[in-house]
Amino acid sequence: MTTVQGRAAMPHVKKITSNLYTNDVEACVKFWVERLHFEKTLEVKGGGQLAFAALQKGTIELMYGSYASLEADPATAKAYKHGTSTLFIEVEDVNVILAAMKGAPLVSEIHKTFYGSTEFTVTDPAGHLLTFAQFAKQ
Repeated sequence: MTTVQGRAAMPHVKKITSNLYTNDVEACVKFWVERLHFEKTLEVKGGGQLAFAALQKGTIELMYGSYASLEADPATAKAYKHGTSTLFIEVEDVNVILAAMKGAPLVSEIHKTFYGSTEFTVTDPAGHLLTFAQFAKQ
C-alpha cells in the first residue's frame, strides 16, 4: 500500500462507468445514439455480431456487452446474475428528454417525487430501467 508521510494514502477513483449486458448490443447502441446523440467510441465484434460497445457524450460514458461475451471470462460469467439494472440520469430539461424517449416502453409516467425531482422511467432495448430526473433550480 502506498503511504504518504507514514499514513496510508487515500484511494483515488478516476471514473466509474456502467457496463450493462444485453442479448442485442446493436439495438442498445442505436437507442442511445439516435435518441440522446451519444457517440459510439468503441466496438468489438464477436460471433458475427456486436459483442461490446462503449458510448460517450461529453464526460458521460456507458458500455454494453453481450451475454455471450461474458463467456470469455468464465469466472465473471459464473458470478454474473442476469437481471434488470437501473440508471438514474439527471438532466437539465426532463421534457426534452421525454420527447426524445417517445415510443420507448414507459414504466413510470412523469411525476414529482418526495425528494424534489420531476422524473419518468423507460426501459432500454435490453429491459434496463432508465430514470430521467430534473431537480428544481435552487
